[in-house]
Amino acid sequence: MFQAVIFDMDGVLIDSEPLWHQAEQQILGGLGVDFSRPPLLQSTGLTTAAVIAHWYQHQPWPVLSPEQVHQQIIDFVASGVASSGEPKTGLLALLAENARRQLKMAVATNSPKLLLDTTLQRLQIRQYFQAHCHLELVSRGKPAPDIYLLAASKLDVAPEQCLVFEDSFAGVTAAKAAGMTVVAIPAAHEWQHSKFAIADYKTRCFTEFDWRQLG
Repeated sequence: MFQAVIFDMDGVLIDSEPLWHQAEQQILGGLGVDFSRPPLLQSTGLTTAAVIAHWYQHQPWPVLSPEQVHQQIIDFVASGVASSGEPKTGLLALLAENARRQLKMAVATNSPKLLLDTTLQRLQIRQYFQAHCHLELVSRGKPAPDIYLLAASKLDVAPEQCLVFEDSFAGVTAAKAAGMTVVAIPAAHEWQHSKFAIADYKTRCFTEFDWRQLG
């Protein structure tokens, strides 16, 4: 049924979401952003540029440009990944199983190339992926489908033959818009949220995933 598996990166390959939260709180908070003031933002799955643009529009800060703030956040997260990043539970076993099944694999992330390269190097998993798709390769990040369509193209597989693992609603939306089958892996605090009903399947972690459940 499936010829390829495409993985989101942050929160799927690696538990980097806390690093993103720390970076935003420390860097944007240090610039005076009050995250408790509306309009509030659920930033998981959005591009860093979109998060910065949101807060800059509503609570503009002096001195640093949005581009400079963007680079500071990326550098913060990259440093954390390089020093202490760990694969998500069950990931390495699933990658090995997918390879045994001769499935093509790709990463499709809203993060820039620096973070993708840092993550693959830290986790020592680059060899599993035939395509590495990052934000700098597309004009629109998730929730637009562009990056998933790019990944399918690079793998030379039709979108409907791709299975996607995603942890964010923006990512699930993107993959569904690309015509792919999606397994959602929501964070624990979002497990019951109805928004993930658009996913085809839902699992708490890779160790709970079983290819047989896909029929």
